[in-house]
Amino acid sequence: MKSRSPDRRSCRPPTRLPLAVAIAIACVPVAHAQDATAPAPQQASESQKKNQAGDLGQVIVTAQKRSENMQKVPISIQVLGQQKLEELHVNKFEDYAKLLPSVSFQNDGPGFDKPYMRGVVSGDNANHSGSLPSVGVYLDEEPITTITGPLDIHIYDVARIEALAGPQGTLYGASSESGTLRIITNKPDPSAFQAGFGLEVNTVHGGGLGNVKEGFVNIPLGKRAAVRLVAWDKTDAGFINNVHQTRTYPSSGLTSDNAELVRNRYNDSHSTGARAALKIDLDDGWSITPGIMGQTQKTNGQFAFDPAIGDLKVGHFKPEWTKDRWWQAALTVQGKIGNFDLTYAYAHLKRTVDTASDYNDYSFWYDTLFGSGTAWVDNNGAMVNPSQYIQARDGYGKTSHELRLASPVENRFRVVGGLFVQTQTHNIFQDYRIDGLADNLSVGGWPGTIWLTRQQRRDHDEAVFGEASFDITKSLTITGGIRHYRAHNSLEGFFGYGLGYSSNPEKGEAKCQLLYGPDRSKWPGFNGAPCSDFNKSVSESGNLGRANLTYHFDKDKMVYATWSQGYRPGGINRRAVSDEHAFYLADTLTNYELGWKTTWLNNRLRFNGAVFSQRWKDFQFSFLGLNGLTEIRNANQAQIDGTEMDLTWAATYNLTLTGSIGAYKPRLTQNYCSLDASGNVRTNCSGADLLAPKGAALPFAPKFKGNLVARYAFNLASYNAYVQGVVAHVGERRSDLRTFENGIKGNMAAYTTFDLSTGFGTDKWNVELYASNLTDSRGITKRGLECLEAVCGANPTVAGSVYSTPIRPRTVGIRYRRDF
Repeated sequence: MKSRSPDRRSCRPPTRLPLAVAIAIACVPVAHAQDATAPAPQQASESQKKNQAGDLGQVIVTAQKRSENMQKVPISIQVLGQQKLEELHVNKFEDYAKLLPSVSFQNDGPGFDKPYMRGVVSGDNANHSGSLPSVGVYLDEEPITTITGPLDIHIYDVARIEALAGPQGTLYGASSESGTLRIITNKPDPSAFQAGFGLEVNTVHGGGLGNVKEGFVNIPLGKRAAVRLVAWDKTDAGFINNVHQTRTYPSSGLTSDNAELVRNRYNDSHSTGARAALKIDLDDGWSITPGIMGQTQKTNGQFAFDPAIGDLKVGHFKPEWTKDRWWQAALTVQGKIGNFDLTYAYAHLKRTVDTASDYNDYSFWYDTLFGSGTAWVDNNGAMVNPSQYIQARDGYGKTSHELRLASPVENRFRVVGGLFVQTQTHNIFQDYRIDGLADNLSVGGWPGTIWLTRQQRRDHDEAVFGEASFDITKSLTITGGIRHYRAHNSLEGFFGYGLGYSSNPEKGEAKCQLLYGPDRSKWPGFNGAPCSDFNKSVSESGNLGRANLTYHFDKDKMVYATWSQGYRPGGINRRAVSDEHAFYLADTLTNYELGWKTTWLNNRLRFNGAVFSQRWKDFQFSFLGLNGLTEIRNANQAQIDGTEMDLTWAATYNLTLTGSIGAYKPRLTQNYCSLDASGNVRTNCSGADLLAPKGAALPFAPKFKGNLVARYAFNLASYNAYVQGVVAHVGERRSDLRTFENGIKGNMAAYTTFDLSTGFGTDKWNVELYASNLTDSRGITKRGLECLEAVCGANPTVAGSVYSTPIRPRTVGIRYRRDF
């Protein structure tokens, strides 16, 4: 199965940066606020001294849109600071996701990870016209989640990563339904010159050599300004082999042979990117920080393997590759109005993804089961090889504005509130091709195209939000928050077959003929397609709330109780059984949580945790409906109960232990049934109509996930040295919500990985040797097929049926870092 699975009939995007606008804004005489996202260099130095003395120090976060000590924030939050990120060799999403118990994910190849939090997941919502993500991902102040998932941010020169578990609806809004991930970069610092670089060479088991080259420089521009530049170049070696296969189609007897595409380690990846930020302190109260970041990533091959062929092997017949290019321009203005902190955050993102995908399995199984191969002929009427492939381009755009005010954090009564506006667009192009196809079977104007998707999607949301806290006593604080939102989703364009292949008036050229008559010359084109055969939109609005009560026993220990809500906007079904089901509405998550934050042993031991129960109402569920087209319905209700705990212990001067666990019970609270004859959702059913019973576990969410990190530091002659081990465990997960489909795909087994590293150096340089996934565990993050499970999964023992996406095999490397 190709990394970005097409929907069938699904798939998957730089333009010029308006630098003049950014520069013009940067020159506006506004004025500086202390950078709330990173401690000053002197603070970091003091924290480091405390750590050397066995003191854990303070962790400063901005999870509640203000700078605070993590131990004072009544949220289930885990933080990986810069030192920890470097110690744990984190440079991509999968590296830090395994350290966060609340986070599960699907992997569709580099750049297309789909995070979920606390088991809030109903299935694979990767379709271009499917549900928006349920987890918000931010780079500093700006959201970086595109419609089908977040950007692949290279983790280097990053101050910290914050994982906020549970609904963050009041402060973060849409797509932070189940949680929020925040990547906070190091900011330009006018106080001192800084620079550094890192070099790495690695090898993956069964694969080739990879490497990483990265570096940064911080250049003061006087006393009130500085620029920070970061760049990287990374090659990940492939580890999946495309082996020799032949495939004969029953209807024609024609055979496909992939001999020309046979290649070992063919899923390699290469990415190059850079980040630049300028900070200007206009006076003692105001600062302005424009920045730009971009990356180009090219991948080859397939990141899932076919167990029917062998471990880490596939047999594909058409070229497969992806080129993912994106850039984001951002601007943050911080200052004071009276004693209130004002922040304005702007971001503009452009992303273009070009892909080539093998779609041979679809052709083979439909021919095997239904004889569809007889329909594919050339201009002379002779049957052609029905092997399909896809050429696609996805163009994403995202613009966001947030303006907020926050009162001083030390006030007894304090507030934070503001306005948020965001617009996302997705230009969708998918060309499903068969070589040699007759002209009269092709989509008009597209020779060889059996199916064409040419659409434009737009998602817009806006909100006003606010939270207020009041210290009833020195120990007891009450907080309340609300967010009023409005959302609008539209989808327009063409999808379907040519008129010579299908006369179905619901889509394709047959729909064009129905709308505009038989004269093709009078059909209004749509971005090169014959016409726009549908144009739908949906709007909705609502309110989200949060209430919290926090009690501090003393300065080191507190407990809290929280009720909070999150939501995910609705959208459009481009094909539905009736106009009534042409759209799906927002789903909502309500969270009830009890948590604690505690520090012990003179700040040498930190123990935090939470227990919670979440109600997921009318959740959006994606499935392949009639004609194999993805549909989304507000299908059902679910409940997720769980607990999360993390502990950090400076056991001795040399030894630090860190561990975290999450235990979850995500399940349906109603039967999930097939639709009735009118296309309506029902919960009272049995037999074949019962797709999943009440109590069935939600997919992709393990019942248990945890990790343990042990680091022992010591002196080796005149050098600083260390040994470190990391154990991470992920429990068993379902691959599909539905019983029959899950039976075909199979559960994803539990797995455990072990990482080991050692190194030595000084305060300015170090050399490290590491081994990730030392035991070469074959952990699986996704199982999938190219088409309906009942079709492509008719015989899972035959090649081209169910695919498994693995974690990266054992990787051994050596790394050198140098700071100036």
